[in-house]
Amino acid sequence: MKLKVLYMLPPTRSFAGIERVIHAVAAELVQQYGEQLDVSVLYMTTYEGMDRLVMPYRLIQRSVTTRTSLIRTMRSVALAERYDLIIVPQVEATVIAWLSCLGARRRMVVYLHGNPDREMRSAKARILFETMRYVVLHRLAGVFGVSKMQLAAFARAFPSRVAHYWLPNPVRRFPVPPPAKRAAGAPVTFVTVARLSYQKGQDHLLRAFARVQAARPNVRLALVGYGEDEALLRGEIARLGLDDRVSILYRPSDPGDVLASSDIYVSPSRWEGWSLAICEALRFGLPVIATDCPFGPSDILTDPRLGRLIPPDDEAALAAAMIEGHDRLAEEQAHRAYRMAHIDRYSVETVVADHAQAIMQVCQAGTRPDPVASPDWSREAVPSAGGPGR
Repeated sequence: MKLKVLYMLPPTRSFAGIERVIHAVAAELVQQYGEQLDVSVLYMTTYEGMDRLVMPYRLIQRSVTTRTSLIRTMRSVALAERYDLIIVPQVEATVIAWLSCLGARRRMVVYLHGNPDREMRSAKARILFETMRYVVLHRLAGVFGVSKMQLAAFARAFPSRVAHYWLPNPVRRFPVPPPAKRAAGAPVTFVTVARLSYQKGQDHLLRAFARVQAARPNVRLALVGYGEDEALLRGEIARLGLDDRVSILYRPSDPGDVLASSDIYVSPSRWEGWSLAICEALRFGLPVIATDCPFGPSDILTDPRLGRLIPPDDEAALAAAMIEGHDRLAEEQAHRAYRMAHIDRYSVETVVADHAQAIMQVCQAGTRPDPVASPDWSREAVPSAGGPGR
């Protein structure tokens, strides 16, 4: 008999990181493990372009506008069928989903995507996180996380005897053109792809780029994304006198053309959960400069041929790394093939096996997780993909 699995996506503004990951994983689970798993995905937002997605899993679409309707929707869908496992991204949504199912025995997993420390800023969030700590966590069947460091930090902050599983995000495949010969005198183009927000650090990057431009005038910077800080960033570009050097580009679903025409990828984030954008840049063979923020970049950039890590919020260090990347561009381009081959380990066809294994292990453990030792992980001690943190 197939295991019935439900991914429960809370309402969000856009079909971006979490939404794209769960769609990709759920679709591939059906393709590869359709004989063992019956996969459904509950969307509580109707996203632009959803009708163009291929969804081999069972789509459950609901409209949620209030907290009350959120609770009612979560409960009605969770109880409509006898699901063997319900997977909910993020701590707050998991707590609400668990509370909505009170009185019904439902095996549930929290699927960490962000940075719990940063998500506890509001009073409402702190209440939900404390509810997770004292009420919900020890009643869950497992903790899934996208980063080793993220899981280790969560285990320290929220100690429990619940099994932890590292499940890295899948990286999309793009049609990658062969490298073009650089024209004489062509500018070196830096690029970053992210929501335009304080978290992603584009303000920090702009100030560092101003230093780079003063030292190496023949450079350009592309900010690919959209978000709440666009007006602030445009103002900063004007203040720094970079209007003719920096562009803000809108690529809501596919940044491939910009990545293919750029030279160096920069990730200036203040915090992450993982970083699909870094992985997608490596898919195009770009060298990466990233802040060593919690969490994600240090899990990905494990070899100097992939890129380098710098301290967060250090504009001088970021500018110096960008200047060095500019000056060593020819040498960096020699590692293009290595980067592209390396990132294949995170292709959806590969990582979905880890997701399937984790789902099956959690379901086999029973309604309550088996007692396991509380994880005590260092960066090196975290188990490889698919293994429970024991």
